[in-house]
Amino acid sequence: MSETSPVAIIKAFMAAMAVKDYDKALPYVADDCAYTNIPMGTVTGPRGMRDLLEPFFAPTIENEFRVLREVVSGDTVVLERLDRHLLPDGWVELPVTGIFEIRDGKIALWRDYFDLATIMTKWPSA
Repeated sequence: MSETSPVAIIKAFMAAMAVKDYDKALPYVADDCAYTNIPMGTVTGPRGMRDLLEPFFAPTIENEFRVLREVVSGDTVVLERLDRHLLPDGWVELPVTGIFEIRDGKIALWRDYFDLATIMTKWPSA
């Protein structure tokens, strides 16, 4: 696997996101990337992504994205994950399926599918 393969790009992006290193993660994102956090809505580009995710991850002490299954077809990567977030009260786990499309070496589309009720009952209120 080369450093520029679609799956390598996604794994490098996810590794940076796990440690909340937005400056390292967001260069992997195309300016016109559509990020849809289903069922919560869509944002566009690195700035929109950061504006959504930085406050969400702010209360986390540690994040872990465990890949359970990985499917790659051309420039599309599908990851079935168990996203784990350490909060002051303990770990919160959320099953997620993410779909990523790569264009010109950058993430051009990212959709995460999960059950909102699963996370909202355990996440600290803003």
